[in-house]
This record gives sequence, C-alpha cells and structure tokens, in this order.
Amino acid sequence: MNDTFSAKRFALLFKKTLLERPTQMFGFTGLILAVILILYFICKSQIGFGAAQNISFIWGLAGGGCFLASFVFSYFSSNANGSSYLTLPASHFEKWLCGILIAGILYPVIFLLFFRGIDSLFVAIFHNSLDPENALYKEQYNSVYIFSFTGRIALKVFPIFLLLTGISLIGSLYFNKAAFIKTAIAFCVVCFSLFALNWVIAKILFGNLDGAFPFHAVDILVGKEVGSVELPKKIFQAYGFAADYVVPVLFWVLTYVRLREKEF
Repeated sequence: MNDTFSAKRFALLFKKTLLERPTQMFGFTGLILAVILILYFICKSQIGFGAAQNISFIWGLAGGGCFLASFVFSYFSSNANGSSYLTLPASHFEKWLCGILIAGILYPVIFLLFFRGIDSLFVAIFHNSLDPENALYKEQYNSVYIFSFTGRIALKVFPIFLLLTGISLIGSLYFNKAAFIKTAIAFCVVCFSLFALNWVIAKILFGNLDGAFPFHAVDILVGKEVGSVELPKKIFQAYGFAADYVVPVLFWVLTYVRLREKEF
C-alpha cells in the first residue's frame, strides 16, 4: 500500500474526522451560518441590501472560514488526543489533505450554497413586495439584485479567505490551546509591526510623512499639500498577485510541513 496516499484509507480518515467531532465540524458550521443569517437580516433592515450582502458575505466566508479552520487540527489541546491523532494509521499527507478538504473546499461550498439561498430568498421577497403600478417600480426592482460571486467584492474576498484560512490552519498547529485567539493576536502583532517598520523606514527616507501603507504608497506633506509616491504599476501588480495567491498557498504548504514536524 502506498505510504503517502491511499484512497480507501483517506476516505476512512475523512469519515472518522467528521463523525468523531460532530460538535466542532457540524455544530460550528451551523452556528456560523445561523449568525450570518441574523447578520444579513439585521443589516438589510438597518442599512440596505447592498451593505447586508457585502458584510454577511465577507464575514461568512473569510471570518467563518478562518474560525472553522482553527479547529480542524485542534487535536493537540491534550496529550492523549494529540498522541492518538499522531499515531493514526494514516500518512501526514492524508491528515493534511483531510483538513484542507474540510476548511478549504467543504466549508466554502456549503457557505456559498447557503448564502445564495438566503440572498435569493430575501431578494425575491423584496421584489414580490413591490407594487407594479408604482411609477418607480422598475427603478426599485433593479436597485436590489442577487449578489454576484464574480463581482468586485467577491473576487477580493476569495483571496482573503485563502489567506486567513491558511493562517488559522498553521496557527492551530503552533498553538495547542485557544488557537484561534492566539493566532489572531499573533496576526495583529505581525501586521502592527509591519506597519510600524514601514512607517519608520518611510519617515527616514522621505522626512515630512503624512501616511504610509506597506507595499502600496507613501504620502508626503509638502507645505499644505499632500503628494503620493506609489509603487510602479508592474511591481504593484506583482505584489498583488503574490499577496492574493503565492502567500496563501505558502501558508497552506507550511501547514503540511508543520504537521509532519508536530510534537508536544
């Protein structure tokens, strides 16, 4: 039998992972979907459909995805569970692939189907509540439409989901307890340090600094005016590609490396 991957062995491992911890796998997923439904309804009632769609989609996919991912490898909260998991008769690749399948494929598919369902339902209810005899009927009807998964917001959220999920996965292997909280704190510290370092370097180089965003632009104060020094277009595009695809993939690969080296 192949020591790296066996379809039968992987299927048994995947089934065991789902059924052994139903509260974490199904319970957390159901809780996330319920919260998103409530969030969508509240935002729709208070600030309109567009904001409700954007906010619930961002928090549901990116926020919910990274939250669930932090529990995929949560076997190491105790020595007994961790030892049992590490000694399972399955390869490290199969264990890694199982976590990737749950956090990176299964959850987003479930969420996207759920989101499409509630979004279509609320939009249909709104359209049916309009009066066709109203002079503004067509304008009101066209003002509310189903959220597009290929629109500008969605295409920005997908890379964020990949990045945050990758960070949560690798964080769950570095922190045995309260992995989600510790990973979030570590991520905030890294971001703050990056911004602070970028500010210091920009301050040294440009002097009168009004603002500085890492890998994007530096705003310089000249008298009462503010000028901006931006990255060249090709370099900025390369950075965007790296941030959206290369870095998330790197985190997912490092999760596999860390899982192979995992010890107490």
